[in-house]
Amino acid sequence: MSGSREAILDTIRKNHVQGDRARPTVPLFDQAAPADLKALFQKSLERMGGKMLTPDAADPMAPVRQAIVKPGPVLSCVPEFQGDMQITPQTKPTDIAPVEYAVLRAAFGVAETGSLCFTEKQLLVNTTGFLPQHLVILLDPAQIVFNLHNAYQRPEWTQAHYAVFQSGPSATADIEGVLVHGAQGVRSLSVLFHPAS
Repeated sequence: MSGSREAILDTIRKNHVQGDRARPTVPLFDQAAPADLKALFQKSLERMGGKMLTPDAADPMAPVRQAIVKPGPVLSCVPEFQGDMQITPQTKPTDIAPVEYAVLRAAFGVAETGSLCFTEKQLLVNTTGFLPQHLVILLDPAQIVFNLHNAYQRPEWTQAHYAVFQSGPSATADIEGVLVHGAQGVRSLSVLFHPAS
């Protein structure tokens, strides 16, 4: 079995095209963009089952603390909030499994879909976006783009090794048409508009 695996990987390595290639030109549809991308993002996020947290000017992290309503490990991947679990170079992807809440910053948001983009820089460990029960996301409102066409122009796609979009909590409705959140991933996803420092 390992010989077959190595043969496949060797073939991929030999045929991997090196060098920079121009990406296809993707048209933009900015004429359809509303003036208030924050409002569209919130509407789209809530339609996908996510929740917007209300900012608190006096205590910016108060909404994050209020969102953490169950006991359990809290993992923070942002300097603004202190969690009780730390990621180290020795942290394995499976070590994230017992986390109840993870506090992350999104690289950017997409207003039209309510999606959030994360790279390995924000997640620290790629499973941070999927294994915790609840995600609390900080999003800089200046980092909201209108649609996926605009998202395609972002530098994350050429500078990161890993990038993923998430739109609300995990959900399924294929069993008797009953909507269930958290069936294959996070049970809740909350977003707080918070400018990056």
